[in-house]
Amino acid sequence: MNERTLTPSPCGCGTMSSEGRHAVAVDPEIKRAVLHRLRRIEGQVRGLQRMTEDERYCADILTQISSVQEALRATAKALLHNHLRHCASAAIRSGDPHAEEAMYQELVDLIGRTR
Repeated sequence: MNERTLTPSPCGCGTMSSEGRHAVAVDPEIKRAVLHRLRRIEGQVRGLQRMTEDERYCADILTQISSVQEALRATAKALLHNHLRHCASAAIRSGDPHAEEAMYQELVDLIGRTR
């Protein structure tokens, strides 16, 4: 752990610090891939802004928007994979019924949001 004072978060998923919740663990490969994808998505969104400013054909812009949405879905899937493997597993295995229930609820909410 680092020098910050860390305590269990209310959900049992990660740790709390003065800066908010943190993951129990982040797979370095997933982190690298997510950051790479987010930078690429950022570039795609800037491209959408330019296309709109240049009054490009609406269907072309909509096609690019679909591409950004799919890239975001893939990024969310990678993060969900990490969350299930590390954070959710730790909370569910903790033996703390409150942490377990909070995690189950969080997962149901997340799955509803990522569809």
